[in-house]
Amino acid sequence: MLAPASIGYSAATPMAPRKAAWRLHAHGRGDYAGGVDAAARSAAVLGACALLACADAYAQAGYPVKPVRFINPVAAGGNQEIVARAVAEQLSKALGQQFIVESRPGASAIVGTRLVKAAAPDGYTFLAVSNTFARVPAIVAAAGYDPLKDFLPVSLMADIPMVLSVNPALPARTVKELIALAKQRPGELLYASAGSGSTGHVAAEMFSRQAAIKMLHVPYKGNAPAIIDLVGGQVMIMFDQISTSFPHIRAGKLRALGVTSRTRSPLFPDLPTIEEAGLRGFEDTTFNGLAAPAGTPQELRERLRQEMVKAVAVPEARNRFLERGIELKASASLDEFGAFLRKQVTEFAQLAKEAGIQSN
Repeated sequence: MLAPASIGYSAATPMAPRKAAWRLHAHGRGDYAGGVDAAARSAAVLGACALLACADAYAQAGYPVKPVRFINPVAAGGNQEIVARAVAEQLSKALGQQFIVESRPGASAIVGTRLVKAAAPDGYTFLAVSNTFARVPAIVAAAGYDPLKDFLPVSLMADIPMVLSVNPALPARTVKELIALAKQRPGELLYASAGSGSTGHVAAEMFSRQAAIKMLHVPYKGNAPAIIDLVGGQVMIMFDQISTSFPHIRAGKLRALGVTSRTRSPLFPDLPTIEEAGLRGFEDTTFNGLAAPAGTPQELRERLRQEMVKAVAVPEARNRFLERGIELKASASLDEFGAFLRKQVTEFAQLAKEAGIQSN
């Protein structure tokens, strides 16, 4: 906040020949040197507040005055980093300052997350977040952060639906047929995921609970080996992001049964949502967003959110990501994204407890 060290006010009153002074300092305390009436003191305070408000507005209008960092806490090259870079590029153009994406992966995104938690809350360091950010503390005792207490919301950046796919050898061509088969063979059907607690694992658990079925989880160390075994027939079922499963579905190596979003994917306009296919109320997508260290001023976060609304609306960028099955979108307010994160955290914590989900 830009403000003078002190703002002075002096007045002489007709009641006394001596000078009286009211001095209001930037930290908010006043020194009364006698003889100044209440009206004069009020005027001094109001005048000082107005000056401070103007200074604060000036500071926000000049933001940013140096490069801004977006910390990506997962491996480079994935959707989370790609989305963050696309948004950062548009913000750099709009605000005339560099927005830099730095990847700091490690320990289920904990390394990069802790780095941002410890950063100065000055509006120059932010965290690119996803489902992992909201879920890790529920299954990793030593996560070292609380997503709701140690961070403040900025905005959503993207929504990425998943697709339920099966190996073509599995005798199930629809969601209803898969559910019926799983009920005939409880605990026998193998489904793959990128690891315990991953988005695919959580989606499959949600699906199983809502459909009242039991399938056997086979966790892999990453998405790539899980997809390889799904195509090879070592496992038969998987929930995966559309962007990574799309080439295999198009080549006929996998059979898509439904998407996890409430609306159909532009990549598969003829493929029903899982809700349309018979599992009422089912929805589970991957999100990308932006959070700030606790203490970051609301004005700076709101300024950035407003610019992000414009950034995700650029037609060229939107169309490029839609081709990958990714919808760029921003939150309508800070509170909206905050409520979204709270829902993600609380619902997963309950699911993890009930389903016994633990980290690898």
